[in-house]
Amino acid sequence: MPALVSEFTDHQQITDISYVEQEKVKQFYQYLHERPLKKRAGALSEMMIQHYMYALKTFFSWLEITEQIDYNPISGMKFKRARQNVREPLTIEEINQLFEAAMTLKETALLHIFYSCGLRRSEGEVLNISDIHFKQQLLYVREGKGAKRRVIPMTEKVTAALEEYYLQERTGSTVKKVKDQEAFILNRTGNRMNGDQCNSLLKSLIEKSGISKPEISLHHLRHSIATHLLQSGMSMEYVRDFLGHSFLETTQIYAKPKAEQLKLL
Repeated sequence: MPALVSEFTDHQQITDISYVEQEKVKQFYQYLHERPLKKRAGALSEMMIQHYMYALKTFFSWLEITEQIDYNPISGMKFKRARQNVREPLTIEEINQLFEAAMTLKETALLHIFYSCGLRRSEGEVLNISDIHFKQQLLYVREGKGAKRRVIPMTEKVTAALEEYYLQERTGSTVKKVKDQEAFILNRTGNRMNGDQCNSLLKSLIEKSGISKPEISLHHLRHSIATHLLQSGMSMEYVRDFLGHSFLETTQIYAKPKAEQLKLL
């Protein structure tokens, strides 16, 4: 958040924070809707603009509470809320149904990667053998969203399932078919499985499991583990780091936990 606040002060050429006119905030808000991305083509998303305004609200509220300012320029201002995708998480019972429907080690491994480890589709696509440390029970996400890297701890059960797939299916009976020596999950031709192929495998599991919810994707698995971790009493901060979110409020929106679990520590 400090970086977002700094961009505000730099863009508006603010050198004295003791008094900031509300017009400066309005101008910056308008600028955010036109501001180009720094690393690729396109503009800021509604969610990112919401992050900026959240940062400014937090900053000016802190200045006001610590009596560093007498006038809070953002107090009372209202901004458009980012549109949210309605994505209903799977229940724990439905997740168990998926695991029970898994007939191959690869199907089980896929569920653990996207549910138990909470990987994004793009992260699962680039997952390599070297990213999983079985002895340490750790999975390394080296190319996360926004170029962020993180380490995911795995339970003994998850570690054992991934190692079993690796030893028996990945490098065992299909060793002669392996064409991609780095990829962890392979398709039938021995090449790295892409996101569409992973989704197709998940859909076949859904059909076998008898779950009737429509349009379940890999992202639903990630959404579901976030919700289940929060409902089990895990802190919002831990779930944020587990998912690789940059902002705590993203985790709040993403997981939709019970109201009492939204208290920030």
